Amino acid sequence: MPSLCRDCLTLTDSVTARCPACRSPRIIAHPELTELSIAHMDCDAFYASVEKRDNPALRDQPVIVGGGQRGVVSTCCYIARIKGVRSAMPMFQALRLCPDAVVVKPRFSAYTEASRAIRAMMEDLTPSIEPLSLDEAFMDLTGTARLHGAPPAVLLAKLTKRMEDELGLTGSIGLSHNKFLAKIASDLDKPRGFSVIGKAETETFLKPKPVRVIWGVGTATQTALESAGIRTIADLLRWDRADLGARLGSMGDRLWHLARGLDTRRVNRDEKLKSISKETTFFEDTSDPDLLDGHIWRLAEQVADRAKAKRLSGRTVTLKLKKGDFQLVTRRHALSDPTQLTDRIYRAARDLFDHAGTHGPFRLIGVGISDLAPEDQADLSQDLLDPEANRRAAAERATDAIRARFGAEAIIKGRSLR
Repeated sequence: MPSLCRDCLTLTDSVTARCPACRSPRIIAHPELTELSIAHMDCDAFYASVEKRDNPALRDQPVIVGGGQRGVVSTCCYIARIKGVRSAMPMFQALRLCPDAVVVKPRFSAYTEASRAIRAMMEDLTPSIEPLSLDEAFMDLTGTARLHGAPPAVLLAKLTKRMEDELGLTGSIGLSHNKFLAKIASDLDKPRGFSVIGKAETETFLKPKPVRVIWGVGTATQTALESAGIRTIADLLRWDRADLGARLGSMGDRLWHLARGLDTRRVNRDEKLKSISKETTFFEDTSDPDLLDGHIWRLAEQVADRAKAKRLSGRTVTLKLKKGDFQLVTRRHALSDPTQLTDRIYRAARDLFDHAGTHGPFRLIGVGISDLAPEDQADLSQDLLDPEANRRAAAERATDAIRARFGAEAIIKGRSLR
């Protein structure tokens, strides 16, 4: 059986407790190790890891990246996760579970820079890369063994080793024969994991798993499945394909295939981002206009930062409101030309809020842009009805340049402190 040392990259035909070359115990062994080529790489607690790397004083501290007391957790380190903290958890609940946590505001420019460096390392291995976010991506390494003189498993172990050595960041690898299983595998042994799901073991591996392991099965779908007596993949396998389709539509047909480990989707390098958005959930429902205005500004600023980092702009601004009774209200406005400026996104979102035709209290607010275009198409026209718009745009560009040089906290608008 092939086995690979993830520290010195020695590949052997026998399984031992330690690497025969460097004595490392970090050995991965699998009958299909050298045959599989579809991978999913997921960075470990990415935002928190970047913060710890850039501030060594945080190394042994529980770190939460996210908003203030009324915000939510964007991500957290593994020390905080041991205490029960999870992504998307309200901040008050996270701090109740882990009161000694250090809360750090997100620095998307730093995360984007790290993501680009990791992407460049992936490009050295294969052109077939499908990013899912800043910190995870699919890779198809079919046919790369001849080019690099090593099978995909070795190249993937080399990638994560290089990430640690050169960037100070870690990632976990899932290797399999399709995207569905590769993504599941990458989450099996975090952090610094490397898991393999081969063709021969697909059915036995999947059968006992809960249906929520299937990518895209959220709370609503899981509830619908449980009402039909479907809690595990084994339960799904007992259903006829036509019956699943009749009960769940296209989702039923998709579940029928994935329950059998069948996934024909290709790693698509040209998969395009369709929107950029950010939202926040309040600790307590609120109608406070000043507080809501501050949130609209901060959300617009975060959306603009992401758009600038991705060199994109958006023509349509969206405002999302969720009321205390969970009623969802969405409003959109198409601009004259795409934008990536906080000022324009904020003003459009604020106008949508003023004319939303609904009143609080609200439990969630979100801002986003869509109809994305390259940044060279952004903000080309002048607003004749607002002669100060160009001055504000120039000030924002100057602020961006200062932050890029001296850090995100170098300049903070008073509106952001509301």
